[in-house]
Amino acid sequence: MQTPSPRLIDREEAVKTLKKFIGKDIRALAEKHGVTVFKNGKLNKGWAGLVLEHCAGLCNNNLRAPNGGTWELKAVPLKYDRKGVLKVKETMAITMISANDVIEHEFENSHLLLKLRSLIICGRIFESKEEKSSILYSVGTFDLNDKSLFEQVKADYEVTRLAIINDGFNTLTGEMGVLVQPRTKGSGHGSKSRAFYARKDFVKIILGLQYEK
Repeated sequence: MQTPSPRLIDREEAVKTLKKFIGKDIRALAEKHGVTVFKNGKLNKGWAGLVLEHCAGLCNNNLRAPNGGTWELKAVPLKYDRKGVLKVKETMAITMISANDVIEHEFENSHLLLKLRSLIICGRIFESKEEKSSILYSVGTFDLNDKSLFEQVKADYEVTRLAIINDGFNTLTGEMGVLVQPRTKGSGHGSKSRAFYARKDFVKIILGLQYEK
């Protein structure tokens, strides 16, 4: 049976649909939509995003293009600290890094910009590593049209690009980049895969939370 193509949905329509799920337990929806959360005891880190794609009416896909056609859907975990303040739990994966692709394309034509240009960003409450429950906290949008942010992300991309050109792909580390960092993605510290990640401060901005330098 041929896999159906991803359905293209207007971002405003998708936001309206997703906001209906705010306050609901999206973990409970995983089984309904056939999304695997754990397999052989290993967590599928992208499970929440897959569930929300179903909720928005999109077909799941692993394409490098935005999963809404012209916009990208991202789900990020939030957690309460000891004082009860809600904070970003971790960095956010943006897109995988292909050495040849980064070398050949300047930022304006990059997959990184393609993924960040137009987002739907969903915040979910992380309760525990068992992921038995996760409440959808927020649904919002983000566009990389602020000049200072655009220029900083571009500068971060160029740091990665020049490192690959001058020193090689394997020299990329999470220490690079102010808002976006290139670092390993995959199981184990010996992973050779790299991806662009939004640092936590950048995730705060994307979510509309206060940016703390």
